[in-house]
Amino acid sequence: MRERPTETPAKIRGRLAAGGLGPEAVETVVAKLSGGQKARLSMLLATLEAPHLIILDEPTNHLDIQSREALVQALTAYNGAVILVSHDSSLVELVADRLWLVKDGSVKPYTEDMDAYRRMLLSERGGSAKDVVKKDKPAKPVKQPPRAKPNARLKAEVATCEARVNKLEEMRDNIDRRLGNKALYERGDIEEIDKWTKKRKEVMKGLERAESMWMNALEQLEKSKR
Repeated sequence: MRERPTETPAKIRGRLAAGGLGPEAVETVVAKLSGGQKARLSMLLATLEAPHLIILDEPTNHLDIQSREALVQALTAYNGAVILVSHDSSLVELVADRLWLVKDGSVKPYTEDMDAYRRMLLSERGGSAKDVVKKDKPAKPVKQPPRAKPNARLKAEVATCEARVNKLEEMRDNIDRRLGNKALYERGDIEEIDKWTKKRKEVMKGLERAESMWMNALEQLEKSKR
């Protein structure tokens, strides 16, 4: 009510309900709300002004490669702000304009790239990439389904790699069209120009890796035919 003094109680209750706080919580003082209810209230207050903002937590989990590429395209084209929490380093490299390091109970801007972040983690763990091995308990034997024929598996891999290359080329072309728009330079929007220039650089890095994977898959397929 302090944030929206001119709104009616019914409208305020509607806002609370939209934020996941039902009638039983409306008359409860904040100190007596549960942890989840407090989190919902905080989120509701943070988004009260309806910011042009999307918050995503591990959005690529359980996505196939086509859905993942569609997500990358959508986030790249989105003009608002995106807060992205993800362990998918390639997604972060393709989408993020700014990195933040969450560590030791604080959040600070991170000025290095993802490669530097990987090196930092490995250094803190006191080893190299080969030393970072997950130690799990031995899994119980599981009956495996019949394996696909090598050629069929390799053909599928080639097709997947080719699709990824095509998607990244499409993203590159879309960015080139944005950067080729004269209006962008007439407005003198340096921040927007820098944003899309950085996006193009990341897409080209991804495209280079994708093309290498594609060529390697093609080579393996050719070898299997001999």
